[in-house]
Amino acid sequence: MSSAPDPQSTTREVPPPGLDPERLRRLLDRERPGLVGGPLEARLIEGGRSNLTYAVTDGTAAGRWVVRRPPLGHVLATAHDMRREHRVISALRATDVPVPATVLFCEDESVLGAPFYVMEFVEGTPYRSARQLAPLGPERTRAAVLGLVDTLVDLHAVDPDAVGLGDFGRPDGFLDRQLRRWGKQLDASRGRELAGIDELHAALGRALPASPPPTVIHGDYRLDNVLVGPDDRIRAVLDWEMSTLGDPLTDLGLLVMYSTPLDLPGSPISTTATAAGHPSVAELVERYAARSGRDTSALSWYTAFAWFKLAVILEGIHYRYTLGQTVGAGFDRIGELVPVFIEHGLTTLQEG
Repeated sequence: MSSAPDPQSTTREVPPPGLDPERLRRLLDRERPGLVGGPLEARLIEGGRSNLTYAVTDGTAAGRWVVRRPPLGHVLATAHDMRREHRVISALRATDVPVPATVLFCEDESVLGAPFYVMEFVEGTPYRSARQLAPLGPERTRAAVLGLVDTLVDLHAVDPDAVGLGDFGRPDGFLDRQLRRWGKQLDASRGRELAGIDELHAALGRALPASPPPTVIHGDYRLDNVLVGPDDRIRAVLDWEMSTLGDPLTDLGLLVMYSTPLDLPGSPISTTATAAGHPSVAELVERYAARSGRDTSALSWYTAFAWFKLAVILEGIHYRYTLGQTVGAGFDRIGELVPVFIEHGLTTLQEG
């Protein structure tokens, strides 16, 4: 004799890999009684570069959260430090930097298979391409990008000691360590000759600038790592996995690199810099300098370093692709882009 099917079992979504809603519910009920109003459902939020991000809901208007955890099968805990992300977001909550409110951090791997944290869900859009920005029109696009600069100034104005982040990194020798780190990453991905990349690395080492006083830095600051609200204001800065104490101009150099228009037809790398109304690189730098009071005269080094860093990242993806260790749309073209980034790095450093 067969029993009638449970209506809930036929309508409940299949949970995504890496998150068990029932185990998460039991944890939240124990640690935050009354927070959850019903059975949880989860979906994986696409677009993450490394750590996994899930949207979770109990079906009510107020019951929406976000869960962050390391990728499945991760082995290097230091590369996916959930406690570190949770710490910096929690510390910045009381500042002018918009970040989601944190709910809890859990290092018990029996719950989801890895340490993770839960934070509030924030409404907003992570704009990833000029096409996505087009419906906003030039004026609104301009306002959103200028807001990105202003939020970066607010981040770099935070006193690390005042928010409990005085020991969040090792700012002494920061640039030298960064350059050596990415040089080692390059060596680990060498599968072909790349004209100019060793020249760029050496030139950066010879021209190492003196860093300004250290600040909390994001490490991957760009438009698609923030949520922009319907009012075109930055609602939340996301993806803090590379944050530390260091040279604030590394954030600005990376933002300048991502704000440089590139003609890469068919490229898997999207850019917002070609959107109508997007401020020029010069205007972004001038706004940052005026609002922060920092000297940006050495910014060409930081921007060249950003080109080098992304060239190394892309070469790593290309190397793994040639070994059959990664698949995805457009990965077959990643290798073509690496020389473009090397050339931009060399040109930026030579011409300032």
